[in-house]
Amino acid sequence: METGVTDQGFPAERIDTSRPHPARMYDYYLGGWDNYEVDRAAAEEVMKLAPDTRATARANRAFMERAVRTAVGAGVRQIIDIGTGIPTSPNTHEIAREIAPGTRVAFVDNDVIVGAHAEAKLTNEGNAAFVHADVREPRSILDHPTVRRLIDFDQPVALMLVAVLHFIDDASDPEGILATLGGELPSGSHLILSHVTADFHGEERRRTEGEDVRKVYDRSTAHLTLRDHAGILPFFKGFDLLDPGLVQATAWRPEEGTGRAGKAAGNEDGRTVACYAGVGRKP
Repeated sequence: METGVTDQGFPAERIDTSRPHPARMYDYYLGGWDNYEVDRAAAEEVMKLAPDTRATARANRAFMERAVRTAVGAGVRQIIDIGTGIPTSPNTHEIAREIAPGTRVAFVDNDVIVGAHAEAKLTNEGNAAFVHADVREPRSILDHPTVRRLIDFDQPVALMLVAVLHFIDDASDPEGILATLGGELPSGSHLILSHVTADFHGEERRRTEGEDVRKVYDRSTAHLTLRDHAGILPFFKGFDLLDPGLVQATAWRPEEGTGRAGKAAGNEDGRTVACYAGVGRKP
């Protein structure tokens, strides 16, 4: 390998550790070690402002596992996981392959450090690959040769956008992004989506806490856009929401269990889980 180039072929100088990155902050919320001091400091600040942040992250992770099990259990055998973040076991492909060993997974993220970790941890088992791309350019994902090699768009696909769209502001047209991505998928495909919210807090807390947390993320590599239920629901246009609909993450089919991630239920300490989650199926 050429000196100064990561496993994904990125020049080392493109790795910015001077500012917090949401993927590395999320890794810290989950108790991971793949983060830097700048990420830990920002994450601690967020958790001080919003004490339910860690519970929300864990609940979101547990929802992801249940949702993947649901999609694969319904017969889906290929997944596009956008905004995969720092790999935390069990990963998407590990969960899916407990049910269907041949499931193919394309991991997508715009962070070069995530790419380096993905190369080491996610793509060495076959039928999995990492693509460096940005969800704000959905065609760059759909048309990427690695995605085209791995994913058969004539067969159902599970499209995952777990804890991603709250980093996409309205000016970037998240509904248009979803329309482009979803429009490429055939009948029987699933959309797995979660999004943080301030809906479960009182009015005063929603106003002050939301603004303060946004200011922390404004110093990072991505901005935070909190949306209410009505603002998130349109992302499922073109998909039929599976029961119980778009709900608080812990309320999405908790009876289905969470396998190896079961201890990450999210609200074991009684804290509010500030996250909506849902799964849609394309008719």
